[in-house]
Amino acid sequence: MPDNKGGDGPFDFNPPRVPQMPQIDLPNISPGAFRAIMLVVVGAVVFFGSFYQIQPDEVGVIRRFGAYSRTTDPGLHLKWPFVEKLDKVPIQRQLKQEFGFRTAQPGVRTQYREGSALLQESLMLTGDLNVGVVEWIVQFKIDDPRAFLFQVRDAAGTFRDMAEAAMRQVVGDHSVDEVLTIGREAVAIQAKDLLQSLCVTYGIGISVEQLVLQDVNPPDAVKPSFNEVNEAIQEKEQLINRAWAEYNKEIPKAKGVAQQAIQESQGYAAERVNRSQGEATRFEAIYKEYRKAPRVTRNRMYLETMNEILPRMGKTVILDEKQKGLLPLLNLASEVQK
Repeated sequence: MPDNKGGDGPFDFNPPRVPQMPQIDLPNISPGAFRAIMLVVVGAVVFFGSFYQIQPDEVGVIRRFGAYSRTTDPGLHLKWPFVEKLDKVPIQRQLKQEFGFRTAQPGVRTQYREGSALLQESLMLTGDLNVGVVEWIVQFKIDDPRAFLFQVRDAAGTFRDMAEAAMRQVVGDHSVDEVLTIGREAVAIQAKDLLQSLCVTYGIGISVEQLVLQDVNPPDAVKPSFNEVNEAIQEKEQLINRAWAEYNKEIPKAKGVAQQAIQESQGYAAERVNRSQGEATRFEAIYKEYRKAPRVTRNRMYLETMNEILPRMGKTVILDEKQKGLLPLLNLASEVQK
């Protein structure tokens, strides 16, 4: 039988040497002193573990053996150490979650972090089967700390999934033009309302304060074509506006000319009617006087007519049919010069 301590056999085994631990000289402590030190340590742990401070924008949720026990307001409070656990929930602080981008360093010129995962988060299909890159922010508050901690597992992650699902559903109900331009506000309002209804349904104790579309763009691959389409649309709108400007300039002018002609014709008609009525009234008055004194009236009418006609005739010569040799008496030279 081979020797286990060494040799050249096929089953030779040399056990490794175990290093010896260095000897440490512990101070000579009596059992009474050791118990006193342990009592002091345990008392310090119990003392400092029993007090906790809640800030003004927080509440404290106490769990006893993992189950909900009570909620404490801001201030200094006591709890059972090793038995009760504390969770601080900021109910007065406005929290936010970013979608499609992440703020790397805030400041005057904020720096943002990008990546393929963030692009997949913001890449959405619109209702007219176009693709848009939608970046948005959700601002919220925790209004029920107990529901936030115990209603669902990972309430913050669940809320993030619900926000993304709500935004994708609303974007899918609108065209790409509405999401990019005219319908951004309506999309944000609808997504906020839908997200709030999901929070109520799940009962996670979160109140949605605001949902803001940060930036909405087409994908980089189609952005040049999209810009060309927008330029064409803007040029079309510009031509339409220019045509409407010309229309608004010429149509009121034509309407004014037409109204002027109508008013002139109406004035002329009124003048003719009034003149006719006046002449008829004058004729009736003259006829009434004529019936009273026909001869006097005829003479007066004759004289009045002659008074109106003779001044227009210029120089008038009345000849007697029996007069002879009249030409030398007339100064015709002045008439010829005239």
